[in-house]
Amino acid sequence: MACTHDHSCEDHDCSSSWSLYKHIDLSKVTALNEANPGSVKSVFKAWEERLNSTGEHLESNEGDPELLVYIPFTSDVKIKSISIVGGADGTSPSKLRVFINRDGIDFSDAQSMQPVQEWDLVENLHGMLEYQTRYSKFQSVANITLHFPESFGSDTTQIHYIGFKGEATQLKRDVVATIVYEITPNPSDHKTRAETGGGLSHVE
Repeated sequence: MACTHDHSCEDHDCSSSWSLYKHIDLSKVTALNEANPGSVKSVFKAWEERLNSTGEHLESNEGDPELLVYIPFTSDVKIKSISIVGGADGTSPSKLRVFINRDGIDFSDAQSMQPVQEWDLVENLHGMLEYQTRYSKFQSVANITLHFPESFGSDTTQIHYIGFKGEATQLKRDVVATIVYEITPNPSDHKTRAETGGGLSHVE
């Protein structure tokens, strides 16, 4: 299901406050079959800037329109919708298949695995469409992989913007790791009376 922006976005969770852009771990975003290495990072931007183009975009290698984009988040998120702004002249992606919390997926995996959800896309050059997720399946998302198998007839695929709407947990991953570490007893922190000269006994 696609959300068309013919309504008040403030009343339909379409406003920038629902954007998950700031929760993307951009330094770890990768793409397979991108023509210019690292260009995938340019398609992630604030909701208000989705149509702002500096000329940089994600494009597949010539003669092969397939793309695979891996996006990790800095905290677990719940994804309500996905927005894709593609290129003109048949270069927009025509299909999207999504995998959740699967690291290291390659094209062979993506082609053989069952996605969590898939969509037939439309050419969304003006950023007016969002694709609603099956929300119950998009809880506790640590990373998401987007598989674009083909374009609208071009021998390359171009993507200018990828956006996610939803909610993020307040606890970042490094904070969680620290808490887990701190609650694990460290024997060196609980010395015996003989070692310290005090009245503390060893804590098991």
